[in-house]
Amino acid sequence: MKLSVNGTDYEVDVEPDMPLLWVLRDELGFTGPKYGCGIGQCGACTVHIDGVATRACQVWAEDAVGEITTIEGLGTPDALHAVQEAWITHQVAQCGYCQSGQIMSAAAYLAENPDPTDADIDDAMSGNLCRCGTYPRIREAVKSAAARLREG
Repeated sequence: MKLSVNGTDYEVDVEPDMPLLWVLRDELGFTGPKYGCGIGQCGACTVHIDGVATRACQVWAEDAVGEITTIEGLGTPDALHAVQEAWITHQVAQCGYCQSGQIMSAAAYLAENPDPTDADIDDAMSGNLCRCGTYPRIREAVKSAAARLREG
């Protein structure tokens, strides 16, 4: 089957019911999406499919139709995405395990809502778990990224 990941088309020979997460990690070498819970509850495996934040552990390979973007493809070779920059500026990562999923969720959310309130951010990010408890820094980074994206 064919998959388009980060702007490149790939031909993969996998079972149709293999989770997209395993295709990305084990077959294509994209290690940004992480295995966290396997049931779509923690958000560590979040990728974008046609711009929509999607739990890669819950999508079969055969159903992964559209442009898939992982954390590796979020920015450009010359520049980080505004959310990635904000994560660094606000020193969000502690252990870092959940961060790619957090960033992917935040980027998809800000594409839909460029001027969120704190409550909006908390609600939008509530599906991504951080065992280190960096939620206040996550909120500040999302607010900072939103401001930067609004500025252009």
